[in-house]
Amino acid sequence: MKNPNDIFTLQFPEAKNIIVSGDIHGDFNLLVNKLCVQYEMKDTVLIVAGDCGFGFEQKGYYENIVRRNNKRMNNANNWIVFVRGNHDNPEYFDGKVFNHKRFVAVPDYSILKACGHTILCIGGAISIDRQYRKDSWIRQQSIQHKHQSTDPLDRNVYWINEAPVYNADKLNAINERFAIDTVITHTAPSFCELQSKNGLATWAANDEGKLMADVEEERQAMDDIHEHLLYNNHPISHWYYGHFHQSWHSAIGEILFKMLDIMEFYEIR
Repeated sequence: MKNPNDIFTLQFPEAKNIIVSGDIHGDFNLLVNKLCVQYEMKDTVLIVAGDCGFGFEQKGYYENIVRRNNKRMNNANNWIVFVRGNHDNPEYFDGKVFNHKRFVAVPDYSILKACGHTILCIGGAISIDRQYRKDSWIRQQSIQHKHQSTDPLDRNVYWINEAPVYNADKLNAINERFAIDTVITHTAPSFCELQSKNGLATWAANDEGKLMADVEEERQAMDDIHEHLLYNNHPISHWYYGHFHQSWHSAIGEILFKMLDIMEFYEIR
């Protein structure tokens, strides 16, 4: 049996640059074009900080994205690593389902090593519009006279296991082998922006669950991860995240936190 505390690790010895991107929401071809054509980057690892867009189409759709862009990515010697967002099917993020030479969707608590950096990647967040998504999907399926699929990779618009998870065992396993200097997550600790809850009450009023509490737990999970890493003296200098569709940065303690807007690129130096 595989050890559940095994750490998925990728190394990029040929990489000369690392870029982090905000949410891309399924614009895979645009992402490749921006990386390889617009900015003409080469020997670059691009890490998408969640909301990649996996699961809204059938699996073959994403395999076609790879085939369409393989030559361009090979010629530029670039790689794209996808971190799980709340608008992603978690089934794609096991390091196996979507794992190609130039494109890979990684599990939570993965370690990436490139350009002298050791990067921890943890995905997940809460969809504040989850009730709308669930209701609209049910209506659509009813109109099309479709039954609930048992295929975990079948198309959908919402996944119940979307939240980030604080996994102390995984972090302890990481402590034994790695010194983390960079963290990439989808959402952020509670002391980071975005902190405004404008509009959240409206979504919560129509939510069948406990949306406000779930959002609080989302940020608390990130607080717990942050505290665990600091307690174990990881030399973290930068923390990048997306999710909130705005751009912001601030030094908090010894760490520079950077929120990335949709399709915003930021270089890790």
